[in-house]
Amino acid sequence: MERMVMILAMIVTAARLAAQEPQCNVLDPNATAACNTAVDAVRAFHPLAGMLVSGGNPVLGTAGSLGGLGHVSVTARVNLLKAALPNPDSASQPSVPSSFNGAVPAPVVEGAVGLYRGTSLGLFSIDALGSAVLLPTGVVSNLSVDSGAAHIGSVALGLGYGLRVGALKGGFPVPSVSVSYMRRSVPRLQYGQLASGNEFEFDTDLKADNYRIEAGWRLALVDLAAGLGVDHYTSTAHIRFNDTPTTTRTVTVDLANTRQVVFLNGGLSLAAVKLVAELGYQTGKDQHLTTNFSDFDPKAGHVFGGIGIRFGF
Repeated sequence: MERMVMILAMIVTAARLAAQEPQCNVLDPNATAACNTAVDAVRAFHPLAGMLVSGGNPVLGTAGSLGGLGHVSVTARVNLLKAALPNPDSASQPSVPSSFNGAVPAPVVEGAVGLYRGTSLGLFSIDALGSAVLLPTGVVSNLSVDSGAAHIGSVALGLGYGLRVGALKGGFPVPSVSVSYMRRSVPRLQYGQLASGNEFEFDTDLKADNYRIEAGWRLALVDLAAGLGVDHYTSTAHIRFNDTPTTTRTVTVDLANTRQVVFLNGGLSLAAVKLVAELGYQTGKDQHLTTNFSDFDPKAGHVFGGIGIRFGF
């Protein structure tokens, strides 16, 4: 019986070691733990960062195209997503606690410009889309923007562009229907600081491809929209840790994640502006991480939201 238990323990240990990042294998077990925790942390953080900057609807509160040349829409919104990041001082613990666990805001300015009106039914109408996201890194402990990245003070500046194509103009009860694509990027951010005594630090950039299909209705002063989509996020992350008391090792990890999203939008017209809001959900996925995070389930899906003001003419 004891021999069977030992064999099972060896199998479990071998499987866990095989699942860890091979680049993290060093002689010091604490350094190995710090490296593996950092790799798992950046892998867990990756789809959350992508969702935060992407949101759901690229033109908050509406699904129909603008109607051709001369039509412009500008939205100031704030995306919100609950996130957690592990404590960079506690990488060697069996269950790694969080140094931050709460809602992260991302202010976004979005613009849409009508390019082509399309047919009388709204088919093939085209809008050009653009966005600028501002990530206030000071909200999250140990998070900062790389000094060489695009930033305004401690705020990271990310940009996006894309197109929305109308498929149906609609008229109640028939909805307006459109499809859209956005390409977004976020400059390199850093989490943790070895110089401050942390067990690890990492930096990562982010690129997001957002594919959406939206349907919506206009009811007097109220706009309603719903949609679904697919996001693909890519990044290159650098993890640094001390493999000996006097030397630092750098591990490079290429990240790629695909997630599905669904969202609901509502808008209320107030003279020249509209109050708009969004509630959505990003699906989860098991990335087979080996680190046990005490305050965060990296396999779970995530609710996200947003609120803003849209101007249009």
